Amino acid sequence: MDTDRDLLPEGLEDRLPASAACAARVTRAVLDVLDSHGYDRVQPPSIEFEKSMASRMAGVQPRRMFRFVDPASLRTLALRSDITVQVGRMAATGLAASARPLRLCYQGQVLTIKGDGLNPARERLQIGAELIGSDSVAAAGEIVAVAIAALQAAGATGISVDFTLPDLVDTLAAKALPLAAGKIEAVRRELDAKDAGALVAAGGEAYLPLLTAIGPFDNAIERLAAIDAGGALSSRIAALREIAARVGPMARLTLDPSERHGFEYQSWFGFTLYAEGLSGAIGRGGTYAILGAAGAPSEPAIGFSLYPDELIDTLTDTGAARDRLFLPLGHDAAAAATLREAGWRTVAALCADCDAKALGCTHRLVGGEAVAL
Repeated sequence: MDTDRDLLPEGLEDRLPASAACAARVTRAVLDVLDSHGYDRVQPPSIEFEKSMASRMAGVQPRRMFRFVDPASLRTLALRSDITVQVGRMAATGLAASARPLRLCYQGQVLTIKGDGLNPARERLQIGAELIGSDSVAAAGEIVAVAIAALQAAGATGISVDFTLPDLVDTLAAKALPLAAGKIEAVRRELDAKDAGALVAAGGEAYLPLLTAIGPFDNAIERLAAIDAGGALSSRIAALREIAARVGPMARLTLDPSERHGFEYQSWFGFTLYAEGLSGAIGRGGTYAILGAAGAPSEPAIGFSLYPDELIDTLTDTGAARDRLFLPLGHDAAAAATLREAGWRTVAALCADCDAKALGCTHRLVGGEAVAL
C-alpha cells in the first residue's frame, strides 16, 4: 500500500482556506501601501538561468538554489531564492531607460535547498520594494519608513528596526584599524558572532569596543561615536542619526553595527525588521549595487524584503470568522448580487438537501434579506 503519496517534502506546506485568505489580505495590504508611495509592481518568472541570478549582485549564493538543466537550451536553470536579484536584472535591462530613482515592488514565493537556522521552511512568501538609482540617506529613510508602514498595514504590531553597517569592518580595516587582507573575513565573522575571545584570536583585538555599541539606538550610537577611530565612521554615524530621526516615531530602534547575517550583498546600510509576537525577523533591507554588464558601471539601490509567513499564521489563528450567506434553491438572484456588492460572501445551494450550517453559513437569504441562522 502506498502510504506516502500525499506527503509533502520537508520544509513545504499547504495553506488551507483560512490561512490562504489571510495571506491574500496581508499581501494586498502591503502592496497597497507600496503602491500609495509610488512603487510600481513587477512580476519576474520563478525560474531563470542560474548565471543571471548568480551574477547580478555580489554575495548571492547559488548553492542555496534548486538547479537543473533546461532541456531546451541545455543551460543550467535555477528556482529563485530571492526576488531582489530578479528586480535588479529588470532594472538593468528592460527598465534601463526609465527615469531614476526607479521605484518597483513585487510579491511571490521563493525556495531554497535548506531552511534558515532553526526555521525549516524552504518555501517562503517574499514581498518587497526596491528604490533603484540612489542609496542616499534620503532614500534609506524613505525605504525604512515605507517598510514600517507596510508592516503596520498588514497587521503587525510592536515593530522594531535594528540598524547595521554591513561594510563596517572594511571601512575600518582600510585605514583606521588596519587589518591584513587575510584576517578581514575572520574578524567579520567573529564580530557577527559576538565572540570576544575568538575575535582576539582572529587578530581583531582593536575591534573589541564595537561589541559595546549594541542595543537601543540612542545609547548605542553614542557609544559608537565615542569609539569611532579617527572619524572613519563619522559619515555613517551622521547618516544613521538622520534615518533614525525620520523613522523613530514609527518604531522602536536598535543598533548592532557589526551584524552580518542576512546582509550578503548590502553595502553601507542595512536593517532588520521585527514585530511583537513573532519569533524571528519578519524582514530585512539595505543598500546594495546592481552589477552592470561587462565594463558597465554598477547602479546603487536600496530596498527591503518582507517574509510574512509567521505573521500570516498568527493572524489566521486570531482572525474572526467571516459571515456567509446561504442561498437556497430558487433564491432571488438579483437580491443575492446586491448583497455581494455590499460585501457579503454567498454560498448557493446545489440541491434541496444542502445544509447551510454544515457549509459554514451564518445567515440565510429569506425574502431578499439576510437572516441569521
